[in-house]
Amino acid sequence: MINFTKKAHYNLDDFRQVIELLRHPGGCPWDQEQTHASIRRNLLEEAYEAAEAIDTENPTLLREELGDVLMQVLFHSSIEADAGGFNVDDVADEAVKKLIFRHPHVFGTVEVADSSEVLVNWDELKRQEKHQESYTDTLNAVARSLPALWRAEKVQKKAAKANFDWPSLTRAMDKLREEQGELEAALTQNDGDVFEELGDVLFSAVKVARFAGVDPEDALNAATEKFIRRFGQVEALALESGRDMKEIPLDQLEDLWNQAKQLIATSGAP
Repeated sequence: MINFTKKAHYNLDDFRQVIELLRHPGGCPWDQEQTHASIRRNLLEEAYEAAEAIDTENPTLLREELGDVLMQVLFHSSIEADAGGFNVDDVADEAVKKLIFRHPHVFGTVEVADSSEVLVNWDELKRQEKHQESYTDTLNAVARSLPALWRAEKVQKKAAKANFDWPSLTRAMDKLREEQGELEAALTQNDGDVFEELGDVLFSAVKVARFAGVDPEDALNAATEKFIRRFGQVEALALESGRDMKEIPLDQLEDLWNQAKQLIATSGAP
């Protein structure tokens, strides 16, 4: 039995202590076996679950999920401390120093007119901090672990700061159509360019999303949710007729799909 005092209410110091107890002799064998790599996915999943709580405007769930994210921070810091590297106080130290450096209008003498000026200064200070000497450096610094649509959007935004961008939504749409044509040609020729051309179509679609002020990741997720709703309605219609979807010819499934769209539209759902 480990030495830990149970309370009615715990604080951040208690949280840190629990992680240390779990990860060391007398604690949990599973926790002691973990590495940065083994729980990498856990960190990503917890972050997305916190985002889900934000999307659903559920503060109770958000409190829980933020705790899970914080647990990952403490866990990784504990692993690194055991390896002779940094600890969670070092993490806090670096984060505080970064915030002070990037907010000279709060902690220094710089004056700003509005939040847009804050962002301009933030980008310049970040380049200094990261020793990014060229625009290409800023593009390369975008994390490759980001979801592909978000990474493409972020890279495009940074390229736009070098004035490397289409001047209008119309030109962005023209480029998308051009890339679609190249994809169709690659599919017709059945060669190895399909992979590359499909990527170009997606990249161009992200560009259109930027000009339209749409988050491409959110748009694709919404489209996926819409597909699930309509698919569910198609399946319900099929079951009403006493049939399994996989036994129905595609042309009839398309008819059911159109019926499903009408039914869902009538209900007020997208």
